[in-house]
Amino acid sequence: MSSIAAVPSMTFDERYRAIDSRDSRFDGQFVTAVRSTGIYCRPSCPARTPKPVNVTFYPTSAAAHEAGYRACKRCLPEAAPGSPHWNLRGDTAGRAMRLIADGVVEREGVPGLARRLGYSSRHLTRLLTAELGAGPLALARAQRAHTARMLLVGTDLSAADVAYSAGFSSVRQFNDTVREVFGMPPLELRARRPQRWGVETSADVPGALDLVLPHRGPLDATGLFAWMSARALAGIEVAGPASFARTLRLEGGPAWFELRLDDAGRVRLRARLTQLSDLSSLVARARRLFDLDADPIAIDDALARHPELAPLVARTPGIRVPGAADPHEMLIRAMVGQQITVAAARTALTTLAAALGEEIAGFGEHARLFPTMAAIAEHGAAVLRGPAARTRAITGAAAALANGTLTLSTGDDGAAQRDALLAMPGIGPWTADYVRMRVLGDPDVFLPGDVAVRSGAVASGLPADPKALAAWTIRTAPWRSYLTAHLWRAAPVARPSTRPAPRTKATVS
Repeated sequence: MSSIAAVPSMTFDERYRAIDSRDSRFDGQFVTAVRSTGIYCRPSCPARTPKPVNVTFYPTSAAAHEAGYRACKRCLPEAAPGSPHWNLRGDTAGRAMRLIADGVVEREGVPGLARRLGYSSRHLTRLLTAELGAGPLALARAQRAHTARMLLVGTDLSAADVAYSAGFSSVRQFNDTVREVFGMPPLELRARRPQRWGVETSADVPGALDLVLPHRGPLDATGLFAWMSARALAGIEVAGPASFARTLRLEGGPAWFELRLDDAGRVRLRARLTQLSDLSSLVARARRLFDLDADPIAIDDALARHPELAPLVARTPGIRVPGAADPHEMLIRAMVGQQITVAAARTALTTLAAALGEEIAGFGEHARLFPTMAAIAEHGAAVLRGPAARTRAITGAAAALANGTLTLSTGDDGAAQRDALLAMPGIGPWTADYVRMRVLGDPDVFLPGDVAVRSGAVASGLPADPKALAAWTIRTAPWRSYLTAHLWRAAPVARPSTRPAPRTKATVS
């Protein structure tokens, strides 16, 4: 009998219509397992649509693996964009999927993942198996297979190097997993790449990669590059009208990456890593930074139903909410930018990075990393300018992050993260919500006290009063973060602001 295995939101009939029409909008949101063939596909697979009685839908490829299916050689479902459900969902399953994508299981094991989520390993395994059809080990295994596929088709690394870089404990385990998941040995998978993926490789420099990051269209790349350009910190970030690059501190050492559009309109990631084992974490962070797992068609359709917003959506289809490459850095940047202009915040942060950031060799002239939280806690007071209370708040937050009394990650519970931030001196609702929007990728955050948001609201015919504006926006849930991005863009002054309004009665406190 046809079924859905723990797949949220859509009915079986809705999913079946999606695969019958080969609708690429749903690629990555679920996979279709076909009982008669023993394979699973992405919704847009060009193969003949199976009979409903032979179909089971799964929320992840790992669940299909656990049920005994292998990936379709024709459509390669692992190459699809990630599911937007993991940002939309703030429950344990969604938080776990974000952390697994960031490589937590590879670094800390299942006990580390469970500890971050507040469960025992056994209970977490039971919960994820019931919810997603696969436990954390199976989900991490699927992540390793995905990383291996990226390296096989995106580099000329030897099979052994791919195996260990993807997190496998042996070449034999790597070979067995690739053969089981993709139905072909690793070298056959690599041999198919020129015709099927059009991948460019970067084997000239050790640790260099050039990969395609799939996304659902449309994509407001112009807006993303403009956002990054307005905030780029010299020595750490370089942004232009069609590219963005930066350095980043990862588990295996310093890394550098660049995001750009190629001639075919695809997002490409060019990267250099100290340790190739950091690839899956880097890809996850790059995808979050450019919000590549969003479902822009669903978001645009929902917002455009409101007459006041339809012109904004028509003007900027596929708008994205920029994420954060590093959660700790994001908090410091948000706190420095409180109640000052974007340009002033950029100047202050560039000065902070130049004074306290570590200069690194091999990643470009004068390249450096954003300062560690320990460095900001110890020396930030000597570098930061402005009110003493704000400086104390920034160095205090950095100290709390450095010693672990404050945790901040993509796997946090949204409400708990907000409460923890608000408990810190000098952090108000605007900063806590802004960080939640950027770090968690929460699609339903609204900033009614933000100066540019209110300005954009007035220009769009929405209420100017923060309380009335917040009340109006409830009708746009769960996409209020994207509404915020549209109102930033609609503001008649400057580009999107990252500062709250001055503290007045009209400001949410």
